[in-house]
Amino acid sequence: MVITTLLVVVIVLAIAFDYINGFHDAANSIATIVSTKVLSPFQAVLWAAVFNFAAYFYFTDHKVANTIAKTVVENYITLEVILAGLIAAITWNLFTWWFGIPSSSSHTLIGGFAGAGMAKAFTMGAGIMSAVNFAPILKVVAFIVLAPVIGMLISVIISIIILHISKNARPSVAEKWFKRLQLISSAALSFTHGGNDAQKVMGIIFVAIVSVNPSMANTRMPEWIPIACYAAIALGTMSGGWKIVKTMGSKITKVNAFEGVAAEAAGAVTLGITEHFGIPVSTTHTITGSIVGVGLLKRVSAVRWGVTVSLLWAWVLTIPVSATLAALVYAVIHLFF
Repeated sequence: MVITTLLVVVIVLAIAFDYINGFHDAANSIATIVSTKVLSPFQAVLWAAVFNFAAYFYFTDHKVANTIAKTVVENYITLEVILAGLIAAITWNLFTWWFGIPSSSSHTLIGGFAGAGMAKAFTMGAGIMSAVNFAPILKVVAFIVLAPVIGMLISVIISIIILHISKNARPSVAEKWFKRLQLISSAALSFTHGGNDAQKVMGIIFVAIVSVNPSMANTRMPEWIPIACYAAIALGTMSGGWKIVKTMGSKITKVNAFEGVAAEAAGAVTLGITEHFGIPVSTTHTITGSIVGVGLLKRVSAVRWGVTVSLLWAWVLTIPVSATLAALVYAVIHLFF
């Protein structure tokens, strides 16, 4: 009875995390389209939410979910470990959202899960690092750097191509077309964002179920899990995240419609590639790198480097802070279970 109740609590918190992920990361998809006034904030979140959920019908391989599920060694996965990881991830997500810091929900979840697993290993008298599968963790850590760099490079390339194609167009006509194209690029970014981020919680929920019922380990994920996760992230996106929208849309660099198209398209391409290879990257890091890329194409001083450096600190700290929080939460939970 206790296990059943705990499993329900874990599933509810996991879906709540996906909802928080949605409004925390809404800025990734809508910041540029709002700042360029292509859509109003309300129209933008509805637009993004629709494409967040539409990803459910396309991303059916669940490669990212599988990577997340393998973050912690199976012997150390319990409902208490997952619960501690979720509590820590939700805490850090809400903290960074409150202060308008576009940190990574993905890395928060991974750090929380890994930290709780290490705390479990410690209570069992094992080495704390024995709880962690280093292959997926190192892949995630590598893409803290690679995702924004790839996004930045692709945005520069797309910008150059667009500039070459439209070099003879009248500015007023070009601006009109860029605003239309931004609807497509923001939709593509929301689509790949949903496909990448919803899967992370899917992996956590399925691991929780398997920890209670090991016979399901080699079975297909129940269909209600992806439906619930995609719906939660879409509803979260509809709730907005206006503090982070301000940071992403104007504080990094001033973005016009053409630059919005380039940045969003670069973000969508990067997320599509990483999802294909099952790499759980940060949508926040990716689109930030893409926005920096279009800023650099104008001039180096167009990027507000003071803001960018403060974001980098948040990125570096997210995994260790979330892991530490999760370890502390697990220590408290361990007193009662």
